[in-house]
Amino acid sequence: MYDSLHTNDQLTDDERELASMVRDFADEVVAPRSYEADRTHRLPLDVVAQMGEMGLFGLPFPEDVGGQGGDYFALCLAIEALGRVDQSMAITLEAGVSLGAMPVFRFGTDAQKADLLPDLLAGRSLAAFGLTEPEAGSDAGATRTTARREGEEWVINGSKQFITNSGTDITRFVTVTAVTGEENGRKRISTIMVPHGTPGFTVEPAYDKVGWNASDTHPLTFQDARVPVGNLLGEEGRGFANFLHILDEGRIAIAALATGAAEGCLEAAIDYAKKRTVFGEVLSSRQHIQFTIARMQARVHNARLAWHHAARLRDAGRPFKVEAAIAKLTSSDAAMDNARDATQIFGGNGFMNEYPVARHYRDSKILEIGEGTNEVQLLVISRALGLHG
Repeated sequence: MYDSLHTNDQLTDDERELASMVRDFADEVVAPRSYEADRTHRLPLDVVAQMGEMGLFGLPFPEDVGGQGGDYFALCLAIEALGRVDQSMAITLEAGVSLGAMPVFRFGTDAQKADLLPDLLAGRSLAAFGLTEPEAGSDAGATRTTARREGEEWVINGSKQFITNSGTDITRFVTVTAVTGEENGRKRISTIMVPHGTPGFTVEPAYDKVGWNASDTHPLTFQDARVPVGNLLGEEGRGFANFLHILDEGRIAIAALATGAAEGCLEAAIDYAKKRTVFGEVLSSRQHIQFTIARMQARVHNARLAWHHAARLRDAGRPFKVEAAIAKLTSSDAAMDNARDATQIFGGNGFMNEYPVARHYRDSKILEIGEGTNEVQLLVISRALGLHG
């Protein structure tokens, strides 16, 4: 079988070793647990702990804050390897790093970093990022959650929805975007960390989702939730701008996850087509199946090239916003298309949740929606081309 890992001459030896290590972990530890975790809607925290022990949550952070001294490309390699067998575990890592720890690392004070990063980067605790609201999704500037200052406290009121890693037993806090005032007629949006257990902060029951069933996702409500002024993350009024930078990075990571999902579907389709006999002939002998699988391979190849390019630009300190949008668009389409084709090749078996392609079929749809819908990616790309409405 075509081996995309070992034929990729764009990887360094260290990168290839990391990808191989996480791939083996995914096959040997994650995959055998995936069906039961999906069926019971439970995130296996013991597997999360193992991921922490492997250093996956600390990959893109320097050693002096408890990280592994790697880069964002290394993180995305790990996310792709996990996404190939279980998107729920991959998004747990992606959100734990990109939305949980990265805002603290980028915008936190020295005291906040010293307090929070060691456990976050070791996978001993998780953090979430509360942005989306019932009336503020792609239009994040429509945020209605408010935080008013009373003495040395922020008093927070509002609600958030679809928040990943927000209700696990090891979730330590949620960073929320909130309106803290107005300036020149515009909302001043800030980011504030709200620890679990804060009175007035309620993690509502988990969603009953179409996919990503083992991923922890909740709506959140805030009713006069009070936190110290020192829980402000970054400069007041810069929360939205800071979030946009974090979101651009996150789109690369989602692209890597989607590439892994597309490859998982490809591998499953190849294996099944070679074993399945129909009308006395092996399924893979039929040209239509051969061409379908060939297109699946092309999608994986293009998706991987796209996120590799965006991640290399990001790590080189060069602009990457448009390339991240292209990667997210290309790879999420690849994941959804490959899931659809793989399910069709599997026939009735593809409709059974015990098969990975069925789970990928359900899971992959959110890849076209989360971290900015594909329509938003098209908007980013078209604006970069000078096409303004």
